[in-house]
Amino acid sequence: MNNRKEIIMNRRELMKSGLIGAAGLAFANVGGLHAEPKLAPAKAKSVIQIWMWGGPSHLDTFDPKPDAGYDYCGPYDKVINTNVDGIQINDHLPLLAKQADKFSIIRSMTHGNNGHETASYITQTGREPGRIVNPCLGAVVSKFKGYDSGYKGVVPPYIVLTRPQGRFSEAGFLGQKYKPFATGGDPNRSTFAVEGIVAKGISDSRQHSRRDLLNSLDLLGKNSPNSESFKRLDGCEENAYKMMFGDAKKMFDLSTETDEMRKRYGRNTFGQSCLVARRLVEAEVPYVTINYGGWDTHKQHFQIMNRKLPEMDKAMSTLLEDLTDRGLLDSTIIWWGGEFGRGPKVQWNPPWNGGRSHFGKCFCGVLAGGGFKGGHIVGASNEIGTEVAERPVHPKDVIGSIYELMGIDPLGALPNSSGLKVQVLPESKPEQRLREIM
Repeated sequence: MNNRKEIIMNRRELMKSGLIGAAGLAFANVGGLHAEPKLAPAKAKSVIQIWMWGGPSHLDTFDPKPDAGYDYCGPYDKVINTNVDGIQINDHLPLLAKQADKFSIIRSMTHGNNGHETASYITQTGREPGRIVNPCLGAVVSKFKGYDSGYKGVVPPYIVLTRPQGRFSEAGFLGQKYKPFATGGDPNRSTFAVEGIVAKGISDSRQHSRRDLLNSLDLLGKNSPNSESFKRLDGCEENAYKMMFGDAKKMFDLSTETDEMRKRYGRNTFGQSCLVARRLVEAEVPYVTINYGGWDTHKQHFQIMNRKLPEMDKAMSTLLEDLTDRGLLDSTIIWWGGEFGRGPKVQWNPPWNGGRSHFGKCFCGVLAGGGFKGGHIVGASNEIGTEVAERPVHPKDVIGSIYELMGIDPLGALPNSSGLKVQVLPESKPEQRLREIM
């Protein structure tokens, strides 16, 4: 009775202090019900997220159903054996089939939401939408592994190639400091015009002349040498020019790579983005997202897949092989997936004429490196891919597993300047994480 009274009193005190509310309920750990076991040392240093914007079909990639019939498979009714006994994938991914020992497939991803915006939020934050906009995984990694934790890299700790996902504010309540640096440009062009670093059509000498002109006009700053505000502005300017003319510019300069290496990745935007991502994790950038669009295939699905799947197969398989050869895969997590999957049953009727719809009930994901084992299958869908048949995996389970391998406590406090008392991932239960492949 006394213990019960003490818990009630503690709860009242928390409510009075404002710790329990819209955000605080998730944070309160009454009675220690969500005690987190002591985390093992971090196995991963970086994450490369291959964000399949629009949602890839599980049947046409890593969870094929060759016996489901034409209404489900269309012309994609063949599978290919991988280099791991018992694992087959769609036969349009022959190069990835040779790398299956390096990655594991989750065939039972689920959240049940079919809206791009909401599904993107759930998949990248591990939370249901509410009154507060929570940060995505990349922003949280930036918080714990970026400048606040001594990161000294020449580029920001959270980078998106090449444009933001745009479905919600990635940084959420953490604020602008933790938003991703979106490069813009196209790494497959002769000049990768990275926003704020490489200006298309403007030479280095012209940039230096512009700086000289700016400094010659800055009379107010020169007449206020002791002003802290001007000192901060000068520091920002210096950092900007270091980005433009220092190691940051070299990091995005793919002309230093051999033609052979660039061709291995594929001379297209996605292939060269994968190559840039490898260079970034080589420089120990903690989080890199490749925003890979074009998967929202309501119409002409199979015609689009005929172009997209070979492109993905070549670049992703090369990335896995290249990271392995450089000794980087063990410390780099590869996370492949979209906001949901595509409808297992093909929509042959007009106006779709062979398209696949949004499908959040059952889809797939891929994880590799950074402490995740390769050559495994997690969960299963039914014989036509419409339902999870065993071991449902929710986005929070994947995200919690990634946090753990990055040495971030999913149930620890998430410091923020908004004064919110929240946990990193309050609904994440240790027993539901991907123990079978960690």
